Amino acid sequence: MTEFKSGFVSIIGRPNVGKSTLLNAIIGQKVSIVSDKPSTTRNQVRGILTEKRGQIVFVDTPGIHKPRSLLGQRLNDSANHAISEVDLVLAMVDASQDIGRGDSFVLERAPAASIVVVNKTDLVAGSEILACLTKLAKFDKSSYYPISAQTGDGVKELLDELFGRLPHGPMYYPPETLTDISDADWVAELVREQLLIVAREELPHSIACKVTEWEWPRIRCEIHVERSSQKAIVIGKGGLVLKEVGTQVRRQLPEGAFLELFVKVNPRWQSKAHSLERLGL
Repeated sequence: MTEFKSGFVSIIGRPNVGKSTLLNAIIGQKVSIVSDKPSTTRNQVRGILTEKRGQIVFVDTPGIHKPRSLLGQRLNDSANHAISEVDLVLAMVDASQDIGRGDSFVLERAPAASIVVVNKTDLVAGSEILACLTKLAKFDKSSYYPISAQTGDGVKELLDELFGRLPHGPMYYPPETLTDISDADWVAELVREQLLIVAREELPHSIACKVTEWEWPRIRCEIHVERSSQKAIVIGKGGLVLKEVGTQVRRQLPEGAFLELFVKVNPRWQSKAHSLERLGL
């Protein structure tokens, strides 16, 4: 009988390389929200894959970037912490973009044993993937895997590599557990995901969501913005934006959920320690 393997694997990279999309593809359902806006992931999100051969606890991290606020610094600290506290690191880059300073910053900090994941191969030709791999070779990591998190191409081979390299170990979570995010935090993330879809370019970083009351089926979620003008955008003319957000979130919740959304102006919350702590950031 094959011995059970287990371990923790962090997924790191600059914003928008597809970390959350890969995690969701591996787990088989959405456990981390996805958006085309940079720095969508703000907290470490654990997705748990359990098979007969073992269990992998994946840690989806905030995109590593040049911080412009206390929030930005905390996001970077969270991602950097995840590098040193796991068994393996997946350092992800975007095959459809040039390998830039942001990628170099991430790869230079990743351990030598890291696996470099070249994502979005479905968007480029084979010659471009080869050129990307050639550029990445200078970082001298243990292995390189071209994949498409969107289509699933190459994901099975990546998982085989991970299980092959993880140590024998215990089952950390019950086999039916897919994530360790709480129900309240998940609802807050779903609200933020929908707001990112409709928000203007200047809004994504200024939005934070927090469930403040949970008495099923009633859920109260606060949406924090930094200026009154942003509050007006989030609410929308006649409340249409907020209504649409609520409708889309409820579709992803158990039947009967009653979701109340409130928008609050919290000036410069991204730079206030007490505001970040209240918001769980």
